[in-house]
Amino acid sequence: MISLTSPVKTPWHSWPAGLKLGLLCVATMVLFSLENVFLHLAAFAACIGLYSVPGYVFLKAGCKRLVFLWPFLAVIVIWHAITGTPVEGTVIALRLLTAVGLANLVTMTTRLSDMVEVVKMLLSPLRVLGLKTRPLEIAIALVVRFTPVLAQKGRDLTFAWRARSPKKPKWQIIMPFTLLAIDDAEHVAEALRARGGI
Repeated sequence: MISLTSPVKTPWHSWPAGLKLGLLCVATMVLFSLENVFLHLAAFAACIGLYSVPGYVFLKAGCKRLVFLWPFLAVIVIWHAITGTPVEGTVIALRLLTAVGLANLVTMTTRLSDMVEVVKMLLSPLRVLGLKTRPLEIAIALVVRFTPVLAQKGRDLTFAWRARSPKKPKWQIIMPFTLLAIDDAEHVAEALRARGGI
């Protein structure tokens, strides 16, 4: 599995995980409360500014991880162009880009173990009630870790299809992608069982 944390050291690496996740929640709520397109442009510019502070390498890596949003942005822009509400569509697209960009920034500058510790702390009231929270902690960590892994495997399947056919891949890669995801899940389950399970 690949590491989500950026090897490029940034000022944000030294911030506590709980603080960064709290600020992310506040920023997301503010984004959803704004309707002015210029305020959203300013928020997106500020997000890009945060990526730019550590330098070009970090900025390029961060932007590369946002490329997967283009199909969603295309659907939003096309739909709002058809319905005659381009400003609203621009607001939604900028909101999506900024929110995911900030979340990605937190992920790139926070170790997974630190995020799990924050989740563990937040779930502590449930443990007082006698509920087991360990499976949920592991599940959250696996989702965060495997999302980019599966996205990369999807891209690899797409490249493999294009190398063998002039046609664009559509439904044909769904089955092999599903089998890859199931295979990864089985390997992880076996690894968890070998280590005592959860």
